[in-house]
Amino acid sequence: MTGATRAYLDHNATTPVRPDVAQAMACALMLPGNPSSVHHEGRAARAALEQARAQVAALVGAKAANVVFTSGGTEANATVLSPGLMDCSGGRDCVRTPASLLLHGATEHACIRDGHRFPTSAAEAIPVDADGLVDKDWLAGRLERLAAEQPGARALVSLHLANNETGVLQPIAGIAAIAKHFGALMHCDAVQAAGKIAIDINMLGVDVLTLSAHKLAGPKGIGAIVFRTGALELADKPIRGGGQERGWRAGTENVAGIVGFGAAAEIAARAIETEADRLSTLRDRLEARLLALAPDTVIFGRSAPRLPNTSAFATPGIRAETALIMLDLNGVALSSGSACSSGKVKRSHVLDAMGVDPAMSAGALRASLGWTTCEAQIDQFLAAYAKALVATKGREVQAAA
Repeated sequence: MTGATRAYLDHNATTPVRPDVAQAMACALMLPGNPSSVHHEGRAARAALEQARAQVAALVGAKAANVVFTSGGTEANATVLSPGLMDCSGGRDCVRTPASLLLHGATEHACIRDGHRFPTSAAEAIPVDADGLVDKDWLAGRLERLAAEQPGARALVSLHLANNETGVLQPIAGIAAIAKHFGALMHCDAVQAAGKIAIDINMLGVDVLTLSAHKLAGPKGIGAIVFRTGALELADKPIRGGGQERGWRAGTENVAGIVGFGAAAEIAARAIETEADRLSTLRDRLEARLLALAPDTVIFGRSAPRLPNTSAFATPGIRAETALIMLDLNGVALSSGSACSSGKVKRSHVLDAMGVDPAMSAGALRASLGWTTCEAQIDQFLAAYAKALVATKGREVQAAA
């Protein structure tokens, strides 16, 4: 569809940069100074960086001093999910017990399941139910068993706030309370949720959460670690050097990327309630008309709380790779799940963990909406999907369409 209007419905993979964000980044690129320099030019770059730090902190109800910038969500997660992460909130008198066991959700992103630095023998998956919600009783039982078998040992629990494929929201505050009861540390991957729903790190009760700018209309290649109290420590930080970012992440800061992150965070924070309502209305319209078009379509996680912008679904008899090609040829960009396996369409580990039949998960698609999405794009997707149904399922669907 060269030259034709396309419908981009893959915002969970990456959200197009807002014009105001691009403009802020262009201005930052013209700052000549290194933010670590003490002269006027360096101080100007530092001021821009610290303003962005405050903007990102405000998005999740944190203190600016507790924000550490990284190259993205993957690096942020890999840094935090390390053996030896310690809570030093007791100051000089604290018992520095490092985390020795990682418990992560079975439906986590690959950068959690495969990107942590714990040995395989020290990492376990928390099972989920048919909607993708973690089994809190299993978690409590596992932490209780750890306390009985290894008195004084500490676990690190890691869960995403929102699943990137289904949009299902985990009850993080309740899970964090369980973790705290057993003395475990709690990490929340908020990459997919930030900018889409309101987040307050203090209300969630987690020790640390992680973010990525390009999921909320900021630039690619910049993320953040956000601490609730600033009391966590890690002896073996993966990137050491000049001591930037409180020593958590050495290297001259990506000032333009950080400024773009800050601008995107501020815009998202201002519009979060109205945009969530708008996107949920569009998503509900998509799902209602999709079910009218193909009543045997299954929407995954529909009975659980979800992000307002995400719909994961499958229609029996439609394979994901076939549908994606046909949709793309008709000007519609969707995904079969995570974008981190670009060029490959494989069965979703998320749906496997939820117990979805392999034949159904082979056809799973994800529509994820964002600030560029409008009703006309929803209609364009529905028309394109109807064509795909006709081509693969024949006259019966054609009559229904």
